[in-house]
Amino acid sequence: MCTLLPGPVEIGGVRLKNHLLLAAGILGSTGASLARILRSGAGGVVTKSIGPRPMEGHPGPCLVVVDGGVVNAMGLPNPSADFINELTAVRGEPVVVSVFGGAPEEFASVAEWFRDVAAGFELNLSCPHAEGYGASLGSDPDLVEECTRAVRSLGVPTWVKLTPNVTDIATIGAAAERGGADAIVAINTVKAMRISTSLRRPVLGNRFGGLSGSAIFPIAVRCVYDLYEACSIPIIGCGGVSSADNVLEMMMAGASAVEIGSAVLADIGIFGRIAGELYASDGADAREIVGCAHG
Repeated sequence: MCTLLPGPVEIGGVRLKNHLLLAAGILGSTGASLARILRSGAGGVVTKSIGPRPMEGHPGPCLVVVDGGVVNAMGLPNPSADFINELTAVRGEPVVVSVFGGAPEEFASVAEWFRDVAAGFELNLSCPHAEGYGASLGSDPDLVEECTRAVRSLGVPTWVKLTPNVTDIATIGAAAERGGADAIVAINTVKAMRISTSLRRPVLGNRFGGLSGSAIFPIAVRCVYDLYEACSIPIIGCGGVSSADNVLEMMMAGASAVEIGSAVLADIGIFGRIAGELYASDGADAREIVGCAHG
């Protein structure tokens, strides 16, 4: 396995300590947990998704562990504007605030709250289990372009997280790029569900959810590969990454950085572990690796 040169990098307008970020939705609800992940070796963190009004989320059960991953239907629970108080503990750090809304104007108004404290924004246009939000908008190229443009007008680096639950993810990525996105994040969870054969009903309170974890890694690699062919802005790979070799594979497909989510559940120190294997003083420049699988 090859290694990379250590040191800070700038991806999509955000200066990171390394190529590894915490994905949205995992330990991103408090300033203390974000700070802990940064101390553990992450190059940056993405917060829990914050929306225009407080939400409690879906009724439980909200999560079930399955072979190769996790199926969840949280329902975007969040404290809305009050979340800004949590960011005091990580002011000045590479913290990307994930935001969502039901229309371009709502995306922009939520982002405005964090304009002075966020290193960047990640637009959640991809959650598969929150009606009226996420993938409901993110499957429409015109809406993706409008939402991106509305937030990017604030002058803060803007990333757009895409759903794999579309016919052609490259079309959606191109729409984000037209809207002024500084980077694309691919992918969010894949539509999924489980049914209890003993209870004869869906396991999740919301019935349907999204699958994350190692089972979706090959899907994420393919999406990153397709986006690299279609777009010229940086891509941040996300979905099932759990090892240094996974990071390199994602980068060879076209990712300039990666986000790690579900793997944190099994190993809170995963960022330090991967960084220890990924970086070396005689490693390669990441620019030699990104997209090299395209020939």
